[in-house]
Amino acid sequence: MGIMASKDAYMTAQQEGYDLVEVAPDAKPPVCKFLDYGKFQYQQKKRSHKPGTTHHKTKMKEVRLTPQIDPHDLSIKLKKVRELLGKGDKVTISVRFRGRQMRHRETGTQLMQRIIEEMGEYAKVDRHPSFEGRRLSMVFTPLSNK
Repeated sequence: MGIMASKDAYMTAQQEGYDLVEVAPDAKPPVCKFLDYGKFQYQQKKRSHKPGTTHHKTKMKEVRLTPQIDPHDLSIKLKKVRELLGKGDKVTISVRFRGRQMRHRETGTQLMQRIIEEMGEYAKVDRHPSFEGRRLSMVFTPLSNK
């Protein structure tokens, strides 16, 4: 609109159904706008809560295996683990033993050692392999430089 007297601006804002809001009080002359003040407050509040950078909240993900997993299937599962670690998530790898498989626990520990060797450049072991009932599980944490 241009420069106008404050009384005229206030009257025009009232006739149009808006509020007269001072947006730059330090300017000479002070700058005012015709706005819906409630909407203006909402947008200001929304801007103040908006974070500058997006933060990834670390989640715990689980990948389940069996002691007799095929090597190709294992490579696919490890690819998924790398993907999850790349996003910044912690990953639990668990091997579930069923029935008579409990007699051959060493296959599970060998599998876990192989996984630790393959994941060495992508993650560090947060919790080493341990048995919890019929499950052998360990936790990987992503390396900070990846």
